Amino acid sequence: MADSAQAQKLVYLVTGGCGFLGEHVVRMLLQQEPQLRELRIFDLHLGPVQVTAIQGDVTQAHEVAAAVAGAHVVIHTAGLVDVFGKTSPETIHEVNVQGSPNTSRAPSPLSIKNLPSPPTRGNENTPYEAVHRHPYPCSKALAEQLVLEANGRKVYFCYDNSPYKSYEDFNMEFLGPCGLRLVGTRPLLPYWLLVFLAALNVLLQWLLRPLLLYAPLLNPYTLAMANTTFTVSTDKARRHFGYEPPFSWEESRTRTIRWVQAMERSAQ
Repeated sequence: MADSAQAQKLVYLVTGGCGFLGEHVVRMLLQQEPQLRELRIFDLHLGPVQVTAIQGDVTQAHEVAAAVAGAHVVIHTAGLVDVFGKTSPETIHEVNVQGSPNTSRAPSPLSIKNLPSPPTRGNENTPYEAVHRHPYPCSKALAEQLVLEANGRKVYFCYDNSPYKSYEDFNMEFLGPCGLRLVGTRPLLPYWLLVFLAALNVLLQWLLRPLLLYAPLLNPYTLAMANTTFTVSTDKARRHFGYEPPFSWEESRTRTIRWVQAMERSAQ
């Protein structure tokens, strides 16, 4: 019986487990996965964790293969997020695109990947017809395509009951209680001028690249993100395997506000 019970325990591997998303995934697994036997973290920069920590680079296939060996579940959260142009397009492509097939080829029964944003309103079957020019979303879209082509696994959105709001209004659900206020309900500058300034920043970034790092907050991609409402309407995961959000919207909002406030205090 002991051997039978031990055989049912699972080994998890979380790539990018020391990052923002990965750290919270690790914490939740430790608290809520009753079948957890071993939890491995694969990250380029390791932090103080009470699990099996493996230092490695997702762009190196042999390092990923060694970390994945024997794992039942792979949760791929490793990635390079940069929407401001601080990192070269080549590096973003190497990490986000080359690293994803390395994890998707893992000989594991189950692989969970952090995929790009869904369409502005839709579900897992809605065609994603956006054409990206910015290196970051382009790399994420290409990585998703490679993963799906490599193994044909089904796609599920991890959804919750958060409200249908614009990107800006949704952020204010958390930042408002922390003291941040918007000046009025409309932009101080007309939209056409914001588009012009965003394009000008791209030009300046290209001209200054040989001399210094110019990474302005405003560029065509961040402007589009700030003016687009993203939402998911689906119950596919609930129908297929009984998925329910681990926290209600109200609890998620409260916990996030507390985290933002704690980060603010630690920065002072």
